[in-house]
Parts: sequence; C-alpha cells; structure tokens
Amino acid sequence: MVDELQIAMAELDEEKTLMLVEERIKAGCTSMEIIESCRRGVEVVGEKYSDSHYYLSDLIMSEEILKGVMRVLEPHIPVNGSPKGLSIVMGTIEGDIHDLGKNIIIYLLRSSGFQVHDLGVDVTPERFIQAVNETKASILGISVLLSFCVGSIKRVVDLLVDTGLRDKVKIVVGGYPVNQQVKEFTGADFYANDVTEALKIYRDILELEEGSAS
Repeated sequence: MVDELQIAMAELDEEKTLMLVEERIKAGCTSMEIIESCRRGVEVVGEKYSDSHYYLSDLIMSEEILKGVMRVLEPHIPVNGSPKGLSIVMGTIEGDIHDLGKNIIIYLLRSSGFQVHDLGVDVTPERFIQAVNETKASILGISVLLSFCVGSIKRVVDLLVDTGLRDKVKIVVGGYPVNQQVKEFTGADFYANDVTEALKIYRDILELEEGSAS
C-alpha cells in the first residue's frame, strides 16, 4: 500500500505533508503512526542525499518539515506528567551531527514523564561516560546515522567497562545503519531502527528497572 505521507515527506512537499498530517489526525490515526510515516520519508531523503540526488539543503529542509509536523502533532500526543524515577542519557555519537530521530524519541519520552538528559550531537565517548557518572542514569541512548561513526560507539562501551559502569547502565543504539551486527560489534544491549521500536525498548527497560527496585 502506497503511503502518501511518506512520499510527500520524501519529496519535500511541505504543504502536502502538513495537509496529510491534519487529515490523518481527523481520521483517527495515532501520533506514532504519523511520526513513523514521516520518519520513513526522511530516511528516503537521507538515502537520496547519500546517492547525490539531494543536497545538504534538502536534508535541512526535511528536518524543518518534520519540526512542523511535530508542532501540529504536539496537542495530540498523550502526556503523562508524573516523573519516572530513572534517568536516561541520550546523544548523537562523535563525528555525527544528525539529531532528528534522537529529538523525536526525547520529545516522546519526556511527554511520558521520563527524565532525559540530552547531550546534543557530536558527543565524545568521554562525555557520555561523564554524563552517566554524573546523572547515575540507568539507560544510555546513542544515536548514529553515519556508519563510519559506529566505532566510536564501541569506544563508549569499552570506557564503561574500564570505569566499572557497564553493569549499571543499559545501552540502546539507534539510527539508520544499526542492526544486529552493529549491536554485537559495539557491545550494546539493544538496537532500534524506528521510533515505535525504540520507544518500546526504553519503556520496557524502565519498567524492568523500576520493578526490580521495588
């Protein structure tokens, strides 16, 4: 089945994208379903950029359109204001400045009441370790879009082992190039390629952590 919203997003048609988002809201589609269609469209933009069919300005345009989508969706995303007891540290790995997927996940987690510390982009392995140590976070989320940056994620895990923090934190890697091989190479606990899957992983980990603490 053709996903018109995904296509509009991939073609950088801002007017049509926002119109389709409004239509899907009225039709009863969930925010997560709409976000996932848009995310897949942005992924196509990234692929076209890699193939030199799109330019850097097109990548930036796709991010701006998605920000507009999130503004439209914001009133329709359920909010649970009660803060959760565990902290999450998130950031985009060193050498990579892409933060679209990370920002969506952070927004949704915060809307659910979770405490998320956003380190931003181009985060060094040492900064990740420092943040985990300072916040006593139970989960570390590392975002990556550029495959040549995967080695730096392994460096984060190695440093966690060296500092005695590895057993105290669950590591989730997310982004276009991640798969089972990347998970095994880096030593991460979980990986996710889409927003719905990532959100479920974070919630499952937090529920298990809170259950074991009670």
